[in-house]
Amino acid sequence: MTKKVRVRFAPSPTGPLHIGGVRTALFNYLFAKKHDGDFVLRIEDTDQNRYVEGAEQYIIDALNWCGIPFDEGPGNEGSFGPYRQSERKALYKEYADQLIESGWAYYAFDTSEELDAHRKDHEANGKTFIYNWHNRLKLKNSLALTAEEVKAKIDAGEDYVVRFKSPQDETLHLKDIIRGDIKIDTNLLDDKVLFKSDGMPTYHLANIVDDHLMEISHVIRGEEWLPSLALHVLLYRAFGWDSPEFAHLPLILKPVGKGKLSKRDGDKLGFPVFPMMWTDPKTNDVSRGYKEDGYFPDALMNFLAFLGWNPGTEQELFNLTELIEAFDLKRVNKSGARFDPEKIKWYNQQYLQQKDNAELAELFINYIAADPVIANSIEKSDTSLSITYVTEVVRLIKERAAFVADFWSLGGYFFKAPENFEAKAAKKQWKEQTPEILTELIGVVENIEDFSSSNVETIVKAWIAEKELGFGQVIPPFRLSLVGEMKGPHVFDIATLLGKQETLSRIKYAIETL
Repeated sequence: MTKKVRVRFAPSPTGPLHIGGVRTALFNYLFAKKHDGDFVLRIEDTDQNRYVEGAEQYIIDALNWCGIPFDEGPGNEGSFGPYRQSERKALYKEYADQLIESGWAYYAFDTSEELDAHRKDHEANGKTFIYNWHNRLKLKNSLALTAEEVKAKIDAGEDYVVRFKSPQDETLHLKDIIRGDIKIDTNLLDDKVLFKSDGMPTYHLANIVDDHLMEISHVIRGEEWLPSLALHVLLYRAFGWDSPEFAHLPLILKPVGKGKLSKRDGDKLGFPVFPMMWTDPKTNDVSRGYKEDGYFPDALMNFLAFLGWNPGTEQELFNLTELIEAFDLKRVNKSGARFDPEKIKWYNQQYLQQKDNAELAELFINYIAADPVIANSIEKSDTSLSITYVTEVVRLIKERAAFVADFWSLGGYFFKAPENFEAKAAKKQWKEQTPEILTELIGVVENIEDFSSSNVETIVKAWIAEKELGFGQVIPPFRLSLVGEMKGPHVFDIATLLGKQETLSRIKYAIETL
């Protein structure tokens, strides 16, 4: 019987969830759903010194906003909990003891000052100090001391750590779904600390024990964990457990392509590197998020899926269901993926174009309501912010928008008559005879009964022909009167949506002002 697919995303609550972490969570989620498996969230909070208030809740909120909720985790308990490592603390000591009994680990009593002195001594001789097979018998640990000496130290309450005893003179053959076969010489491995003097396990021990107890079948994580793969596989061997399958995802690189993407790159180039806004509880510094910058979560997920993975086809737009269907770890690249802030804008634009106009109108109404400057500047009427009216506005202007916020810059004049007119356009379009022509146009418009766009267009164009005027003498100043500048959709569509009275009022104002 094949093992049920169970994957985990295991962030540390040391700050907001970086976009690289979101990509790791997404790939875990896609893999789990593709194979009818479980996506588990585990909070790795063994490093209590770096714990940041609010970070855990931020991680949960971010995953939910992104549309990749976990099946098991804090607040959504399954049968493998608890899901915070700090709440599993009692577990790890017995596993550390088990490794000591089986000879795979040992007590080390070296103080940090002593280890520092060894490091400096090695550096002075042009060497690097590694605590492993070649010097462990010369150091202060249970391999070099007698059983009595070890017991005396422990009984006296001396601080100790538990170190893994890496094997000597062996070549490890490791498998990675993305990177293929990897060979490691065990003589190059150091004896990593598994259990700290404060009674907490290190990441290495806690992570292996938890993955085993939670029946994790596949470990899909970032490339930065590749150097730990040998130790993790050896720990499975030491416990006599079956190892999960491993897949190490490529790095997300800076937009310039060199080096790992950091918050500094986002600050410098003006794009977020977090899914949602984050306020640092210590400094009150605020970091921007994709949510508050007006991105759709499905556009962000589609963009992130393509950072390091490709479906092998020309298709670029995938909803979550399609991503699950197409996703395959074997199609994930080994090399780093460059983060392109322009490409994510493109994705957002594509998703905006596909959305229903009424849904966008509702988002736009909320956007207006949330901005007091815009909300107070609008001439409120029964219709100006009705869903029917705003849906029509969205229909006319949406093709040039990438964000809901763009609707205001593209179509604010639908809600607020122009008070000033763009100088360059006015100079070019407003000629000596324009007031006279537009005054006549007022008479024409006043007499139109059916104010549909096509009918207004037919009547106005017939009048232009009859008067032997050029279109350039009428249509551009007409647009300038309604909009305040030379932009916007078909001018007769604008007039129809504004309605007859508002259209007349705007032409009159332009004549008086210009």
